[in-house]
Amino acid sequence: MTTPVVADGTAQVAPLRRPLFDYLPVGLFGSVMGLMGLGVGWRLAGARHGFTTLIADTIGWTALAAFVVLALAYGAKAVTARPAVLSEFRHPIAGNLFGTVPISLLLLPFVLQGLSPRLAATAWILGAAGMLVFAFLIVSRWMGSRHQLAHATPAWIVPVVGLLDVPLAAPSLGLPHTQALAMFSLSVGLFFAVPLFTLIFARLVFEEPLAPAQRPTLMILVAPFAVGFSSYVATVGRVDAFAEALFFVALFVFAILVGRLRDLPRCCPFRVSWWAVSFPMAAMAVAALRYAGHAGTIAADILAVLLLGLATVTIAGLALRTVLGIARGELRELAS
Repeated sequence: MTTPVVADGTAQVAPLRRPLFDYLPVGLFGSVMGLMGLGVGWRLAGARHGFTTLIADTIGWTALAAFVVLALAYGAKAVTARPAVLSEFRHPIAGNLFGTVPISLLLLPFVLQGLSPRLAATAWILGAAGMLVFAFLIVSRWMGSRHQLAHATPAWIVPVVGLLDVPLAAPSLGLPHTQALAMFSLSVGLFFAVPLFTLIFARLVFEEPLAPAQRPTLMILVAPFAVGFSSYVATVGRVDAFAEALFFVALFVFAILVGRLRDLPRCCPFRVSWWAVSFPMAAMAVAALRYAGHAGTIAADILAVLLLGLATVTIAGLALRTVLGIARGELRELAS
């Protein structure tokens, strides 16, 4: 390929490819997770209390649309700003958030199943394979190099939560030989959840407080227990004493973190990192709805409806603020 020559005989240098969406954080896929979890919650509430399925369907299709848009945008970033993607992946904190991509794929079958069972199964297979590879790489990174305790933030939970998401949609897909994979993912996820939670708790107690932009990630600490409960029930097919223990631990941690984050809108400017609260809150609501179906008490039903309402209001607020920021052209600032 020859270099173009202008009239005066000098070589014309081709312009460099302009980076697209180089500021877009991969953690924004957490919005897809939050929306999908909320849609599942409304579907469970509809089945138990007779709510219309229109709400669940609308939220689910919104999540699917968000995934497509984000996949295209981050794909453009990967092509035009590859060094930025590699730098993000190698970051000791942000690199863990790449797990939000396969987690999103693992949750999409809840929407895709009604559209195309084959497409739903494909999304789940890609998500499960991607999550297993990602978890292997991240755990190898943790064990293969020295890290600072300050790097042990709630984002480190994401690879574990991703493994716990593998069994959730598996029973509805009807795929053969998935039980062993579900049990493997559940076992490894729960095993690593305990030391990681302990490590992060120690970091929060003995190190400097999280930066304001990272404070919303505290809610991720709920996810291993809330998602672990739903994953365990999906794998073994019942709510037993161990499942109840997971739910009550999730409820205890959730109550503490809601108190810690109640002043977030007043003390910290909005950033897309706030979406980190969405999936754990939705997962807590889903766990409460599943538990209410087992407990069969009015108190459990009231708790589940309250948690679903709180998750709905929170995620709706995040979505409206994000859309408003995009309309104002503030996405680069909000992603910082």
